[in-house]
Amino acid sequence: VQLQASGGGLVQPGGSLRLSCAASGFSLEDYAVAWVRQAPGWEREAVACIRSSGYYSYVESVRGRFAISRDLAENTVYLQMNDLQPGDTAVYYCAADRDCWFQQLFQYHHWGRGTQVTVSS
Repeated sequence: VQLQASGGGLVQPGGSLRLSCAASGFSLEDYAVAWVRQAPGWEREAVACIRSSGYYSYVESVRGRFAISRDLAENTVYLQMNDLQPGDTAVYYCAADRDCWFQQLFQYHHWGRGTQVTVSS
């Protein structure tokens, strides 16, 4: 099982980025995939998750600005991030497990390497 996150970068406040998480070794129809971010000095925070069923959830701080989606043919999960703010600056990871977890992040057994998102003017 491997996860490869990409798409991070430097963007101005109010800008947009789309992150990609390419999965291999398993099917997105069998696993949930979450986007988890970690800012310097802060604990990891799951911000969005899409279940094997396709149902998705968000943490309140990103609802309405971020959108998680997936392409089953490409076995890839995306995170479209709009109206980015400095508080969104973090390393973003994708993680996979049989279900979505917003509190017990240790439940994610599979993690990809992170991609840095920096929001600054």
